[in-house]
This record gives sequence, structure tokens and C-alpha cells, in this order.
Amino acid sequence: MNMTKYFSLSLILLLGFSLQVYAQHSFEHIAPEEAGFDPNKLDSLAMYLEDAGSSSMMILVDGKIAFEWGETDRPHTIHSIRKAMLNSLYGIKVNEGVIDTNKTMADLGIDDIFELSEQEKTARIADLLKSRSGVYHSSAATSQGMLRGKPERDSYKPGEYYFYNNWDFNVLGAILEQETGKSIYELYYEEIAKPLGMHDFKGRYDTITIDEDFEEEGFPTRDGFYQYEPDKSKYPAYHFRMSARDMALYGQLYLQNGNWEGEQLIPESWIQTSVKPYSPYNPRFGLAYGMLWYVLMPTETRSSTSFYHTGTGVHMMGIYPASKLVLIHRVDTEKENDFGSSEFYGMIDRVWGARD
Repeated sequence: MNMTKYFSLSLILLLGFSLQVYAQHSFEHIAPEEAGFDPNKLDSLAMYLEDAGSSSMMILVDGKIAFEWGETDRPHTIHSIRKAMLNSLYGIKVNEGVIDTNKTMADLGIDDIFELSEQEKTARIADLLKSRSGVYHSSAATSQGMLRGKPERDSYKPGEYYFYNNWDFNVLGAILEQETGKSIYELYYEEIAKPLGMHDFKGRYDTITIDEDFEEEGFPTRDGFYQYEPDKSKYPAYHFRMSARDMALYGQLYLQNGNWEGEQLIPESWIQTSVKPYSPYNPRFGLAYGMLWYVLMPTETRSSTSFYHTGTGVHMMGIYPASKLVLIHRVDTEKENDFGSSEFYGMIDRVWGARD
């Protein structure tokens, strides 16, 4: 074959493959009225978001944009919503047989700077997924709020007690990387971001180490970053920086039970197992924790189950199957802001108050 023709053909094939792999999702829009919203109330919601200090919001109904406000294309840190992002990767790798959730910390060779006890080493991956490990070792990216009520070490057996614990979540990240031989960010890009056609997440990441020599120079600007705190634990927190529009795609994937354009990216059974209320922590309001997701259980005023995750109390990714709705709310917490719990609950009230 003529070499010029050969290289031309190769280039065409390569470009065609690239276009297929990197095709970005094209969102459709739906009229607010058709989606069950009052347009005037959505206008009021937009004004509230502006005044409260939100950075963006997206509401999808039936996979279409019913409401979009703010800089939905700008990535910033999602904080604890990173845990919901990890859920999909575990579902995929458990289904492939790469990860066995019955393996214990001892089986996996997991230990830490303050040695785990024999009891702690019996914690299984399944216990960590539910934040019921019984391991109360110090951890990276742990807020003062997380420390309140933290049990003493060895005070509960693995699986016995729910405590929202960053040691569990950080070590889950380390186990995933250990068992797959790939970084979380590489896995997420290959298994989730590319198939969904995410616009902004490309799997690029940085590493920061917070120690006595650490000088804060602002947040890393890539798609994610490992946060090491070597005086607390050898396992880093794995932070994600994502845009509202990419998060909306992820939420829609879960609304569709893991199926995307005919391909089952995440096993449906895994998602259904993940959003069971294993740990009801506020039965009065129907609040529970599942596996890397919060669960809203049915109550006297709520007839259906939904699930969500929040980040530092202001970011939210909510999936409401009965309403076929995905809600994404963002605040730019990489800079000073005054958005607090009252603004957060005010936002929730106005979203649902805008429904006809």
C-alpha cells in the first residue's frame, strides 16, 4: 500500500476513534411547565440562589434540563460527594470479580501509622462501604464536625455501629487502587466520564501534603487531588473537582439504574443494594445511610425513596426516582462564602416549592 495512503487511512481511523471515545453529551431541554415546574417560581429560585451565594444549579427531568442557573461548566471541589463517585467504581469492579467485599483489612494488608488492632483488622470492605468499620483511626480531610461523637478505638466491633468516618472512605479509595493497579481518577475517567460524555472531567490530578511545611496556595486546579496528612494517616483523601453539568450526567446514570444508551455501566443490582437504608440515623425525618449514599426513606409526608449525597453541607447531588428528577446544587467553596445550612434548606424548599 502507498505509504501516504496508509498514513492517511490511519489518521482517519484514529480521528474516528477519538471522536467516538471523546464525544460529549448533548443535553436536551424541556419546558418548565412540561417538567412540572412553575416558571415564575423558578425565576424566584434563581433570584434566591444569586442572593444566597450559590454558584450553579441544574435540574434534570427525564434526562432533560428543566432548570439551569449559574456557571454549570465550571469545576470546583465537590467535597464529600466524592464518596458517591466511588460507589460506581466499586460496583463495576465487584461485578468484574476484581474486588471481593468480604475481604478483611487483614486479608488486604491494610494497616496505618497507629497500628490497627486485631479487632479492627477484621473489618470487611462491606463494612467500610456502609461506614460501619469500627475503625476509628485518625484520617485525612476530617472536619471538626466529623470528630464530634467519634467513638474510642475498639469500642464497637466491625459492622456493629454506624459512624460517618473518613478513615473508611479514604481507605476504600486505597483498596480500589491496590486491587486494580490504577488511580481513582484514571478509573473514573475510563469507566464513567468517557462513556457518559462528560464535558469537563478528564482524569487529571494533583497531590498535596498537609504537614508542618505546608503553605496554602489555593486549591489545585485539576480534576482531582490526593490530600495527604501524614501525621494522621498514610491514606489520602481523594478529592474530585467537577462541574455541575458533569455531576448531572452522573446523577442521571443512577436515575437510570446504571444503564446508559443501552449499555449497563453499573450493575442495577449494585445500585439497588447501595441505596438500601442500612443505617437509619434520624428515623423521624426518614434519614439513613446506605453504601456511599444517603437515603431518604418513606415517611408520613414522603411516599417514595430517594437518595443523595452532600458536600460540606452545601453541595448536593439528589436523585429522585419517583419524580424522574436529578438535582445538582453547587457553591464555590474554594473561596470565601456565606452559604450555610439555612440557605441550603431554603434552597431545597424553593426547588420543591416550584413544582406545580
